[in-house]
Parts: sequence; C-alpha cells; structure tokens
Amino acid sequence: MQETTFWRTIGTRIWAEKWLIGLTLAGCVGMIVTNGHAVLAGALWCVLVLALLRQPAMPAPPAAIEPSPSTGEAELATLETGFDALDMPVLVIGPDERVLFQNQAAEKAFGVIPANSDLSGRVRSPGILDMVRETIATGRINQIEHSERLPSEAVYIVRVAPAALSGVGPENADTVYVVSYRDISQARRIDRMRSDFVANASHELRTPLASLRGFIETLQGPARNDVKAHERFLGIMLEQATRMSRLVDDLLSLSRLELKSHIAPEEDVALGPLLGHVCDTLGPLAQELGVTISLDLPSTAVIVQGDRDELIEVFENLVENACKYGQEGKTVEVSLSGGSGDPVEVSVRDRGPGIPAEHVPRITERFYRVNVEASRSKKGTGLGLAIVKHILTRHRARLIVRSVLGEGTVFTVRF
Repeated sequence: MQETTFWRTIGTRIWAEKWLIGLTLAGCVGMIVTNGHAVLAGALWCVLVLALLRQPAMPAPPAAIEPSPSTGEAELATLETGFDALDMPVLVIGPDERVLFQNQAAEKAFGVIPANSDLSGRVRSPGILDMVRETIATGRINQIEHSERLPSEAVYIVRVAPAALSGVGPENADTVYVVSYRDISQARRIDRMRSDFVANASHELRTPLASLRGFIETLQGPARNDVKAHERFLGIMLEQATRMSRLVDDLLSLSRLELKSHIAPEEDVALGPLLGHVCDTLGPLAQELGVTISLDLPSTAVIVQGDRDELIEVFENLVENACKYGQEGKTVEVSLSGGSGDPVEVSVRDRGPGIPAEHVPRITERFYRVNVEASRSKKGTGLGLAIVKHILTRHRARLIVRSVLGEGTVFTVRF
C-alpha cells in the first residue's frame, strides 16, 4: 500500500515537472549526439533527480472566516439605525411582548427601558397593551389615541404594525412589532383654542348686537316719536357699534401678527423717544382718570431691534391698562433700563389693587378677564394683552408680570 502511494506520488511529481524533465532530456540527448562531456550530462541528470524528489509547494492555509450575523439580526440592526433618526418615539417588541429596542426619542419621552423588559412592566395603559396583543395574535395593524398626564400632558396616536425579519433559512423567519407614538398634542391644543376662540368671539359680538337690535326695535315702536329717547338710545347704539369695531380691529390685528410671527423685525428703534410719545398720547386719558404718569429714562440712548408701530401698540396697551385698572393708586410709573450689553427692560408699574395670583398665568389669553364687569365697563375687548404677547413673541422679547394684592402690578418687557 505504501509502495503504491510512493509511485503515485512520483508519477504526480513527474507530471508536475514535465517541462523541466523534457528540457533536461533534450539537453542530454544533444550533448551525446555532439560528443559532449559526460560530466555535464551527469549534472543535468542530477537536476532531473532533484526535480523529481523536490517537495511540492504546500497551498496556503485558508483564511479564517469570521462568523457573519444572521440576516434577521442584520435587518433588526438596520431598523434600529433608521428609528434612531426619527423624532417620534418608537418601540420594537418581540412576539413574547418583550421590548427589544427603543429609539432615542422614546428614551427622552418615556425614560430608558432596559432591553428584554416586559412591555406590561413599562407601559401602564391597558388600551395599548390590548392593542399590541391583538396585533401579535392576528398580524393586523392597529392604532388608538392615548393621553399621557405625566411628566406633562400629551396626546399620542399609538400605532402598532408587524415587521417580518428574514432568518438564515425559511424555518428561522421571525417577526417583530413596531409601536410608534405620533404626538398630536399641539394639534389638539390648537383645535381647543380655535373652538374657545369662536365661542368667545361669538359671545363678545352677541351682546352688542342684541343691544343694537333691542334699541332699534324700541325706536321703531314705542319710542318712535320720543326725541329724548332717540338721543339717549342713539348714543348707546354708537357706543355698542364702537365696541364691535374695536373688537373686529383687535381680531384682525391678531390675525396679522400670527401670519408674520416667525419673522423677527430688524429696524433699530430708540425706546426713550418712543416711550415719551406713548406717555404724551395717553396724557389726556390719564388726566381724565385722575392718574399721573411719570417717566424715568436713562441718560444714554437705548436701542433695540423691532417694529416701531408694534412697540408703540405694546406700551400704549400696558400704560392704558395701568391707568384704567390701577387708577386707585393715582400714579403710573414707566421706567427704562439696560443697554450697553445688559438686557433692556421697560417696566410699567401701577399702585392699584393688584391681580390675584391664580389669574396671572392666564391674563394673556384671548378674552380672558380678571373682572368681566370692570373690563367691559372700561371698554376693554379682552384681547389687548393677547396682542401684546404676540408682538413680543415676534420681537423675541418676554413679558414678566409681578403683582401683589393691595400694592399694585408691574408689567416688565425684557428684550
């Protein structure tokens, strides 16, 4: 057996070196024919023997092959990379209801959920859990509307859909379930504000319209020939029509401000002369109400970027409110400070009764009034501070309100 293997190996070597053997034989024959030297012929045969006995080159060992991840694992890794780029919270759930992955948006919204945690231990909503279980059982896409109360109020459309992952073979095919949270809190808030706005605007217009209709019917009927009634009723009708006109003007002003709220004004405005103009304009009103307006300005010019007409509207509104609702204090103090690298602040202080603390956060809402009767008696539309807030938002400025009952209120505009 060993002898057979030896000759098979020799035959293999002869075949591998056939060209060298052929050249050697040809050289030896040529030397013999031409009476060549016998030593040289022997040397050539030695080369032949060495060629036959030479060990064949060993092939290089195959390179080590790193085990590659399964197709399913690679697809899941691709899904995770894509979900991390989304701004909506996403959870990837296994068929056993365990959380396999959460993206960065989900970590920010709900906190870190350790891998392989049970979904029911992290999600407390029975509706979401039932929806996920139904999708796992049936394979159908489902979605529900879900509200969160903590850490802040939020409304989501929660959707669960199956995603098939291919394993190494058909028998290893697997499915995960993608739970996504689409935040619709802003849309719900806007819908609520719109409905409140329509209800409030309708209510504000209904009262003067009802008054006008009643007076017109009276003038057409019982008071047809009553001259004194004509004069009194027509005066009231003019007052109600003026009130509606102011309300419509304020609504149009709010609409215009909302359309350009994202465009910051770039005009340089000197606040000292502007505040002086506002105080001079409201001087007759203050005198009528028995209020004194004092103005405190720095010696150097204070310049901000803004829209001059809109800033006049802001400070006229604040000073007028201070005169009307703080007239018991008999004085309104307007002061300007800051500039030269420091924040610029304009403060309007009254010495009136003040605003209760529970009302302060809401006084810039549309149609919100601390005292409804007082506001209407002073010809307020309930939109003034809402307009102020919108203008200051466009100017990238803040409105700060500080009030102490019995001591007065300070409205500060900080640029």
